Amino acid sequence: MKNIILIGYRCTGKTAVGKRLAEKLALPFLDTDELITREAKMSVEEIVRVGGWPLFRRKEKETITSLSSLEGAVIATGGGAFEDPVNREILRKDGLFVWLTADVKTIVDRMRSDEKSDGQRPPLSSNGMEAEVAAMTRKREPVYRGLAHVTIDTSEKGIDAIADEVLGFIQEGV
Repeated sequence: MKNIILIGYRCTGKTAVGKRLAEKLALPFLDTDELITREAKMSVEEIVRVGGWPLFRRKEKETITSLSSLEGAVIATGGGAFEDPVNREILRKDGLFVWLTADVKTIVDRMRSDEKSDGQRPPLSSNGMEAEVAAMTRKREPVYRGLAHVTIDTSEKGIDAIADEVLGFIQEGV
């Protein structure tokens, strides 16, 4: 079975949906950000503080490379993981890419209500949250769109509904 790779911007539901989907399919679930922080023994924020985003991206590439031989898993990736073309190629060969989207307001609301947000989601710019989310989602959209086999807007849906929608696509043989 192919890996199911969940892609998309921060707070679009990749981790929550990935866990539920893995549970429903009886597959292992891996979250690249969680793997990175466990290996580094630091939060994303600490990694970025110590070595900037370049250090985090290097650790992210190492983690994604380590997943290259994996089959039959649900993998939630960091929002910026696929800005690197090598990361795209590593996971593309054995992956069904599910792009989870949400509108800017929903993403910002989720970021503000997520207790882990500050430690796991340090700012990518100094433009303010709404402006950053709008700019980064626009910037990353072509990459996500180019990878996606399936696109699901998570703005008005619960975790189970999204997981069931992904399951429907898998059953249809997408």
